Amino acid sequence: MEERRIVWDEAKNAANKQKHGISFETARFVFGDSERLWRLDRSEGNIQGEERWQSLGKADDVLFVVYTEHETVWTNETRIISARLANKAERRSYHGYYRIDNAGWSKAD
Repeated sequence: MEERRIVWDEAKNAANKQKHGISFETARFVFGDSERLWRLDRSEGNIQGEERWQSLGKADDVLFVVYTEHETVWTNETRIISARLANKAERRSYHGYYRIDNAGWSKAD
């Protein structure tokens, strides 16, 4: 299997930049953060029928990124769905002020 690729839809990227001021080009660096946290997206807004994930990680600033993962024999992709600056509670979780397991966060490998 090939190395994991980070991909996104360009129209969603443009809309995300306009709404949140964060490009997916910047958000992709979250996945290289050794301190990154992740959890399954259990939000009510996730009605697409696909398994979505959330990550907190550093890319210039602490970002909150929603994404999906697709693994097949031929592809190994992370598709970014949205990205924004982390809110105060998310920043506190990232920096270790809250017990991460209380919010469902896990430490990335």
